[in-house]
Amino acid sequence: MTTKPKKATEEPLAAEAAETKETAAKKTTARKTAAKKTEADKAEAPKKTAAKKSAAKKAEEPEMTVTIQFGGKNIAAKDVMEAAKKAYTEANPDGVIESMDVYIKPEENVAYYAVNGKGSEDYKIQL
Repeated sequence: MTTKPKKATEEPLAAEAAETKETAAKKTTARKTAAKKTEADKAEAPKKTAAKKSAAKKAEEPEMTVTIQFGGKNIAAKDVMEAAKKAYTEANPDGVIESMDVYIKPEENVAYYAVNGKGSEDYKIQL
């Protein structure tokens, strides 16, 4: 009895089939991992976007100040507003400030203020 030698193409085909199964399994695992990452990224995405928006907003709004110069003095408008607010709250501890307008009169070295649309000669601060 003579046995036929195996065909040379049978072994490579079997190896190729095993490689194909292995590759398919790797692709499936990769897809599942990618799907998990995508779901996690989606959950994190709104947080990152909100942080980027607030950072961009801060970058767009530069710090600004107003300074009044007269008679050799430099008066910051912010300081005048704070002084007016403090003077009003000290004089009217129960008063509620809904709005405040400040009028600076450099020639008199005074700032007048009106609270909630009402002013008075008493509502003034020395500069």
